[in-house]
Amino acid sequence: MKKCMGLLSVIAVMLTSSVQADDSGVLREKLETLASLKADFSQTVTDINDKVIQSGEGVFALAYPNKFYWHLTQPDESLIVADGQDLWIFNPFAEEVTVMDFADAVEASPIALLVHRDENTWAQYHVSQVQPESGKACYMIKPKSLESSVVTVNVCFNETQLTDFNLLDEQGNHSQFVLSNQTTVAKDEQSLFEFVVPANVDIDDQRANAEQ
Repeated sequence: MKKCMGLLSVIAVMLTSSVQADDSGVLREKLETLASLKADFSQTVTDINDKVIQSGEGVFALAYPNKFYWHLTQPDESLIVADGQDLWIFNPFAEEVTVMDFADAVEASPIALLVHRDENTWAQYHVSQVQPESGKACYMIKPKSLESSVVTVNVCFNETQLTDFNLLDEQGNHSQFVLSNQTTVAKDEQSLFEFVVPANVDIDDQRANAEQ
């Protein structure tokens, strides 16, 4: 579960900004061109001393409204699915699933901002545009809350194509994600956003209407 929540934070923090400037409108325009996206990703995590502590790969997809899919396949499998109403976090190794209301997904993972257009939600973040040497359009995202475990997130585009993003957490760990083989989500791939609870797993239901 800890690794899964780390991934959530990763893809989650994907939309934030700086106190000095607010370029959230520009970033949101970029995101609105992504009606859907499916891509492979590679992940590299380094510590405060730039030592590689983890690498991995998987598949990432998103679609409006309020749907995304994050499947880490290597080195250890984990899965995050937002189906438009609920957010599911599955850890196959621990045989447990956590489910929460999508409205609470941004707190668990700012990556939900990628498919979120709610003004009040976006108001929780600051966004500033940065110009890397690569010439890409990149945006630094920072949560306004000082209690967040994420310090900054950078999201980069090649024109309208999302190419990579990275996350810096409060411990100094730097997670880098590079996307490849980007396509739109085909009609026969919509099942990516449908999570089916496997048999014999523990379910932690955190939804507001969950039976106590």
